[in-house]
Amino acid sequence: MRFVIVTGMSGAGKTTVLKALEDSGYFCVDNLPVPLISKFVELSSDNEFNNDKVAIGIDIRSGSALGELSEILNNLRESKFNYEILYLDASNRSLVRRYRETRREHPLAQGGNLNDGIDEERSRIEFLSKLADYTIDTSGLLTRELKREVLKIFANGKEYNNMIVTIMSFGYKFGIPQDADYVFDVRFMPNPYYEETLRRKTGNDQEVRDYVMDSKESGKFLDMLEEMMKFLVKENTEKEDRHQLVVAIGCTGGRHRSVTVANELYERMSDMPYSFRVFHRDIINDSYVKGEL
Repeated sequence: MRFVIVTGMSGAGKTTVLKALEDSGYFCVDNLPVPLISKFVELSSDNEFNNDKVAIGIDIRSGSALGELSEILNNLRESKFNYEILYLDASNRSLVRRYRETRREHPLAQGGNLNDGIDEERSRIEFLSKLADYTIDTSGLLTRELKREVLKIFANGKEYNNMIVTIMSFGYKFGIPQDADYVFDVRFMPNPYYEETLRRKTGNDQEVRDYVMDSKESGKFLDMLEEMMKFLVKENTEKEDRHQLVVAIGCTGGRHRSVTVANELYERMSDMPYSFRVFHRDIINDSYVKGEL
C-alpha cells in the first residue's frame, strides 16, 4: 500500500493536492483527527480495504493534538509501516495574498493579525517540514502546475528533487521581477519589434524565434547561459535549503527576445531531474498591440 500524509501551511494548496490524488485513484481523508491515525492505518491495511493508495490531510486544525503526531509517526516507522510525507509550503507574502483574495480566516488568526497567525503556524508545524519526504513550495505555482507536480510524484512515479525552477521572461519597461534570483539582460539581441511583420507576434511564434536566434551572438549567449544555469541549479539544490529558484530573462517589453530565450532555455534544461516551468510575465501587455513601444 502507498500511504501519503499531506500537510503543510494553511493556504499552501492541501485541498488542491488531495483532490488531485483522489482523481488519480487515492482514497483521501482530510483533517483526520490525530488520535485516529493509528486506527485508520490499521483499518486501511486490512485485506478487505479495497484500495492500495491512501492519502490523509493533517494540518494546524488538529489543534493541541498535533503535538502527538511525532510519536505516532515514530510508532508507525517502528512497526515497519511505510508512509510518505508531502509538505506544502509558501512564502508569507503568498499566503497573505491568498487569504485576502478568498476572505477566509486563518485558523490561528481569528480576529487577530494574519501575519502573526502564519508565523505561529509555521513554528508549530516546523517538525513536519523536517520529516517530509517531499516539499513543494507553491508560492508561484498555478493550480494546474501544482497538480502536475503532485501527480509526477504519486501517480507517475518520477524522480522528484524538491526544487522547482521558474524561467520567467519580463520587460524592463515594466520593472525587474522582485522575486528573481538571477536576472539576465537579452536586449543586445536582434529586436523583432522593428520588423513590421513581427511586431504583433511574440517569442512563442516560430518566425520571431528564428529572427532572434539567427545570429551568432544569440546562439553563443544561450549556450553559455545553459551551461551556467545547469551549474547554478545543481549548486542551489545541493548546498542551500530552498525549493524555488526564479531565473528572469529580460528585454525591453518582455514580448519577443526574452520570451524566445526563456522558451529555449526551458527546452534545454527540462531534461534535468528537477521541475521546470516557464512563465511570460509581460507577453500580453496592451502597449505592444497599440504600437506604443
